[in-house]
Amino acid sequence: MLYSNVDFNTKTILITGGAGFIGSNLAFYFQENYPAAHVVVLDSFRSNLTLSNGNLKSFGHFKNLLGFRGTVISGDINDKALLLDLRERYTFDYIYHEAAISDTTALEQDLMIQTNVNAFGDLLDVAVAHGANMIYASSGATYGDAPSPQRVGREAPQNVYGFSKLMMDHLAGKYSQKHNHISIVGLRYFNVYGPREFFKNKTASMVVQFGHQLLSGKNPKLFENSDKIVRDFIYIEDIMQANILAASPRQSGVFNVGTGNARSFQSMVDILQSELGTSYVCEYVPNPFIGRYQFHTEADIQTTRDVLGYEPRFSFEEGIAAYIPEIKRLFAEELS
Repeated sequence: MLYSNVDFNTKTILITGGAGFIGSNLAFYFQENYPAAHVVVLDSFRSNLTLSNGNLKSFGHFKNLLGFRGTVISGDINDKALLLDLRERYTFDYIYHEAAISDTTALEQDLMIQTNVNAFGDLLDVAVAHGANMIYASSGATYGDAPSPQRVGREAPQNVYGFSKLMMDHLAGKYSQKHNHISIVGLRYFNVYGPREFFKNKTASMVVQFGHQLLSGKNPKLFENSDKIVRDFIYIEDIMQANILAASPRQSGVFNVGTGNARSFQSMVDILQSELGTSYVCEYVPNPFIGRYQFHTEADIQTTRDVLGYEPRFSFEEGIAAYIPEIKRLFAEELS
C-alpha cells in the first residue's frame, strides 16, 4: 500500500540496520512499491559476539533479506572509514536510520552511547552533506515510567537505552535548527510486533513468543496481574506507514508512533488463543522487574496525526490476525 505521494523511484535510499526487523521491512516496502529506487542496506549482521547479558550484539539476519535485490553492505556504523566511503560513493536522497544497540537490558553504557548517539552524529553529517532527509528510530523507552499518555517533552528514561535515544532526539534537534535544507524526523516506536522480528530472539515481541508457546502445546506464562500490565502494541504495517509519511513532513521533529490504545498482555494471549484455536490455562508468575518495569504505556499520537498525516490502521486483534500465518510458518520452519 502506498502511504505517501512521494515518488521514491530513481531515489537512492540508505537503510541502516537493514537486515533487522524494521529495516528489512522498509527495504521490501521500497522494493515492492518503488522498483526503480536504489536501496542500500547497511547492517553489521549477526556473529558470535554477545553482550555481557548473553544476548547477541547484532540481530541482523540474512533470512530477513531473502528476495531483496538491492545493495547489501556488511559494516558497523561505528566505523568512520566506512561512513566516509558511503559518503563518497553514493549520494543519498533519504536515510532511514534503524541501526542501534536496541537491547534494553544491555549494561554496556559505553557501547550504547557510542553506537546510538555518536555514530548517529556521523550519519547526520552524511545527511547534511548529501541534502538527504533523515528518518531515524527513536523509542518509547525515552519515557520510562512517565504517566500515560506519553507525550514528547515528558521523558524520564530508566535505562541507558532510553537515555541514548533521548540524546539522539536532542542531537537531531540541534542539527535541524542549524541545517534547515533537510528534514530530520525521529519516530518514537512503541511496542512493535510483526513479520521479520523472529531473529531478535529473546528480544522479539511477546506476540510471537506466546504464539510459539501455544503452538508447542505449553501453557502461556504471564506475570501476575497481566490484565493490568498494558502496552501500546503497534503492528509493523503501521510502522511502515509512519516511516513513509515522515519522508516529506511539514516540519522536523520527534513523533510518537503507536496506536494510542493500550492493551494488556492478558488480552494478547486471549487473542492468540482465539486465533490459534487453543484454550490452555494461563500460568501466573511473580514479576521480578517491579521498580524497573513499565506498567502502562500509551502513545499520544495527536501531533503525529496533525503533522505527518498518520492514522493507525490495525487494531490489536487485526494485527495479530494478520501475523498468525507468519507465526505458524516460523514455528514449522524454524522451530520444529
